[in-house]
Amino acid sequence: MTKAGTSVAADPSPPAVLQPRRRGVEFALLTVAVLLPVYGYCAVGLARDGTVPPGAAGYGAGLGVLALLAHLAVRLKAPYADPLLLPIGVLLNGLGLVLIYRLDLETPHDRAAPAQLVWSTLGVALFIAVVLLLRDHRMLQRYTYVSMVAALVLLALPILFPAVNGARIWIRIAGFSFQPGEFAKVLLAVFFAGYLAGNRHALTYTGRPLWGLKRFPRFQLPTGRVLGPIVAIWLLSVGVLVLERDLGTSLLFFGLFVVLLYVATGRTGWIAVGLLLAVAGAVAVGRLEPHVHSRVEDWLHPFASIEAGRGPGQLAQSLFAFAAGGMLGTGLGLGHSILIGFAVKSDFILATAGEELGLAGLAALFLLYGLLVERGYRTGLALRDPFGRLLATGLASIIALQVFVIAGGVTGLIPLTGMAMPFLAQGGSSVVTNWIIVALLIRMSDSARGQDIRGRAAVRRARAGAAARVPEKGAVRQTGAVREVGAAPDTGAVQGRGSGRGPVRERGREPVPETGGGPAPERGRGPVPGRRPLPGPGGGS
Repeated sequence: MTKAGTSVAADPSPPAVLQPRRRGVEFALLTVAVLLPVYGYCAVGLARDGTVPPGAAGYGAGLGVLALLAHLAVRLKAPYADPLLLPIGVLLNGLGLVLIYRLDLETPHDRAAPAQLVWSTLGVALFIAVVLLLRDHRMLQRYTYVSMVAALVLLALPILFPAVNGARIWIRIAGFSFQPGEFAKVLLAVFFAGYLAGNRHALTYTGRPLWGLKRFPRFQLPTGRVLGPIVAIWLLSVGVLVLERDLGTSLLFFGLFVVLLYVATGRTGWIAVGLLLAVAGAVAVGRLEPHVHSRVEDWLHPFASIEAGRGPGQLAQSLFAFAAGGMLGTGLGLGHSILIGFAVKSDFILATAGEELGLAGLAALFLLYGLLVERGYRTGLALRDPFGRLLATGLASIIALQVFVIAGGVTGLIPLTGMAMPFLAQGGSSVVTNWIIVALLIRMSDSARGQDIRGRAAVRRARAGAAARVPEKGAVRQTGAVREVGAAPDTGAVQGRGSGRGPVRERGREPVPETGGGPAPERGRGPVPGRRPLPGPGGGS
């Protein structure tokens, strides 16, 4: 209790709870992510030659240094980032190097692991550059249409170069080759996110009802100005399929746009329209384009070459490899997936994993990919700006679509495509692009969690300020002044807010009101200085 004329200090606000940055968790997971590929590297040497490979220490040290540098960049510039994204990328990249090294032992004249390690180093360097230099992902929205133009240029360039294995997706200059479509998919994700973030309301709420469906306002088409870019993207995907003979890239681009269109508008009808357009384009091109038609025939009849006496084809050998792996696999270095032939280190590297790691190893790989995609979607849900939400969702969808298209192709679920498994397969352009995707997701996850922590801190500061301004305990608010208990009232009764009773006693003593005294003043009004009070009903003045 307080005495009259004394003041009570406001209760101190609770100390701010520091949110864990979880960089220690990331470092511990990185340690495991480095040790597992080193163990696989040693297991391949023991299975093939009975000894640990002489380069095991160098391989482990190189992978560890790359992981440490990436971790330091995240700790310095993105302290609140998701702690799972970087370890998953390092683990998948390391396992890919192990599988490529294992296949190099079967082809000593064609070694791909050293080049893949160089590309991985370049990818980590670009990862560090993105984390350090890109301070806010919203800066990318300024380059929405620049990204579109750059992506179109990258997609058109391979048309000028000769086809490789039936597809025009490579640029080869002086022995150096890269696949520009891999970089174009990130640029298109930026364009799609920027365009849909600015036009999502027009796509959702404006349009013309379909003929005969005017009673159903949900069934309406957007205006031509808004729908035009959508049709253009569909035509672009079909053009890529026709001119470059690349089924995988076409499915990826159009699937990415349909997913982002659904996320931006929330209308499931766009998914149905997108699937119908994709199926129509694929069927038409599959019948007219010989290269795509042959892949569709191989998918429909994978054992036709065996029945014809020509031996198993690539898809048949891939299915045999999965069958030979069983539940636990034959062991690293003990499979025969090299019989698949060309592209065994790129398109069909998942068959090697299935044969030598078994169904259990494949399930673990798919769980890693699923976890990577889930963390990307979680980042998109946590962000507050529409562009960031769409960009994070788009980047995560790129990985999800790639894994589905490639895994579906080598297992016979869909026709084969010429894409590389993210982080796992041979391909410098692919691994560099995937590291850029992880860097962008880390930057956005840091922004999402950082803004949440800053918001909580602002709420705590506001509550602390409000607690400091609360009247002292036992004080009674009056019009124009705060009077403490025990102070003499002006008119014999405390003119409190809404009070029509006698003097208010301190809490914890006698009952609150005393029923004597004059009549209660009008509610919400107290005596006005300098003005004579009106006489009461009893005639008193």
